[in-house]
Amino acid sequence: MTIIDLGIVFLYFAVVVSLGFWYKKRASQSLDSYFLGGKRIHWLLLSMSGSVSNFDITGTMWIVSILFVLGMKSMWHHWMWGFMMGAFFLAYMGKWVRRSKVMTAAEWMKTRFGDGAPGRLARTAYALMAILTLSSFVGYAFQGIGKFASVYIPLDSLAARIHVPWIQSLLTDHKAAFLAVLIIGATTLYVVLGGLFSVVVTDVIQTIVLTLSSLLIAGIAWAKLTPELLQRLPQDFASLRIPWRMSEFSGTAHAQFEFFGALVIIWVLKGFLMNAGGPAQMYDFQRFLAARDDRDAAKIGASWSAFLIVRWAMVMGIVLLALTGAVGAADSEQVMPLVLRDFLPLGLRGLVIAGLLAAFMSTFSSTVNSGASFMVRDIWQLYFRPRATEKQSVRAGYIATILLVVLGLGIGFQSESIAEIWNWMMVTLGAGIIIPNVLRWYWWRMNGWGYALGTLGGMSLAAISLFFDSLSTTLVFPFIVVVSLLLSVGGSLLTSPVKKDVLISFYQSVRPFGAWGPIKKISRLSEEEKSSKAENFGLTALNVLLGMAAIGAFYLFPMYFVGQWYPSAFLCLGIGLTAVFILRFTWYRHLPPTRKA
Repeated sequence: MTIIDLGIVFLYFAVVVSLGFWYKKRASQSLDSYFLGGKRIHWLLLSMSGSVSNFDITGTMWIVSILFVLGMKSMWHHWMWGFMMGAFFLAYMGKWVRRSKVMTAAEWMKTRFGDGAPGRLARTAYALMAILTLSSFVGYAFQGIGKFASVYIPLDSLAARIHVPWIQSLLTDHKAAFLAVLIIGATTLYVVLGGLFSVVVTDVIQTIVLTLSSLLIAGIAWAKLTPELLQRLPQDFASLRIPWRMSEFSGTAHAQFEFFGALVIIWVLKGFLMNAGGPAQMYDFQRFLAARDDRDAAKIGASWSAFLIVRWAMVMGIVLLALTGAVGAADSEQVMPLVLRDFLPLGLRGLVIAGLLAAFMSTFSSTVNSGASFMVRDIWQLYFRPRATEKQSVRAGYIATILLVVLGLGIGFQSESIAEIWNWMMVTLGAGIIIPNVLRWYWWRMNGWGYALGTLGGMSLAAISLFFDSLSTTLVFPFIVVVSLLLSVGGSLLTSPVKKDVLISFYQSVRPFGAWGPIKKISRLSEEEKSSKAENFGLTALNVLLGMAAIGAFYLFPMYFVGQWYPSAFLCLGIGLTAVFILRFTWYRHLPPTRKA
């Protein structure tokens, strides 16, 4: 990069770190302020923050690499991480989470299972699962940011001026790791200082920068592409058709995609279960808990996916520039930084790179802030310092943030690629925790013992699978899911149910649908309360489907538009607008009233 590009990037870093210092006083007032912003943050800002937290640089590099390999068929791959989650958030899950009135997703276990031994064990199991998952996300971010930054930052010339062998080796042989640690260190600084206040405010800035950057890249790709260049694309690149087998991948580096049809079944099933089980990225849960009321929580869910639309325009632009411009990339995970380096003009390159670094910082900051909340609230306070003062708790939050980052860096150093960590987190670990997370919402008989057994058993199997790299996803996923299901159901049925007063309290406040018949019968609600709080399952299911149609269509529209497949683009736009129009009557008019101050 040129001096101008580097100057833009460093100026951005200076601004966001300064914001951490600016919000330090407000965030340190209490643990509620540090982790939930005092529940005073506007719903639109929380939505922008949560959305851009999903718009991470490592994930974008992974999306680009998968689109580069599979074409538009890669959209089926994204079901594995629940990219339709906004539909569930808007329809009902956002409200359910907000009504729980807790600080962390693990503390939620107390409202569902009680504060006895089973509830505490369930809370601990969830906290351990969250810490493991979020630490893995840090390791995943480490892999991505190192590969991205190493393309741009010229450390080789700096190393040539230093005549200390070990420093030269660090700057050349371990360039990606060195840069990753440097960037992660700077990001950790502003997260530690400002808590959720600084995370949300910087996320809003990052949303603006990322949106402009994405539109810029998509615009450049659209302007450069010609019908002649598009002829260079692989056959059926723009098709969403699902072949059962893709024999061309047999024996190649992408052999895991050979039986594509079977994988799509797993990805879609996993996505549905993941979304039905509530916010899964842990920091998602935090955004809804921080909402001011149920109405705001539903609005957060509705707008969550909207801010991600430009991401899909950007990734399509990058892939099309790579495939038609013959960018040489031995590693498909480096396609994105190489395209940006070769195609963007002076100055604009610095702005776009700052925007993508913003994406990294946003996701990373949300991850570690959420992870630290589990360490402090659900382990340190629960078992070691239940009477800790607010000042002690906030200080513990600083330490927990740093510990989580160190643990994540250790995971990152042990991995070789983005895909390696991502696939283990999303498929293998996800298989072990997805069933208990679904059952806890919809089955009254689920208790803390069953949740803990299902979660800890599933996590254990996921960890063991690391020693068997040759096992196929189509075998590992269903096996772990079935074992986790048996442990969850068996553990619940072989032990005493949750106390009735706890179940009634949870049901009256959250009002979940599903297998809650026995509790519904004994729940003492007036007819007015029942009509005002009850969830209409049929209408809710319709809103989920309409939300999914809107999200899918709005994600596909810019991808087809940038690729100049205009009939497909405008068909998707029409589907998306129609779904939104119907949601105005089936969803928006039925939102809970605004809570009076």
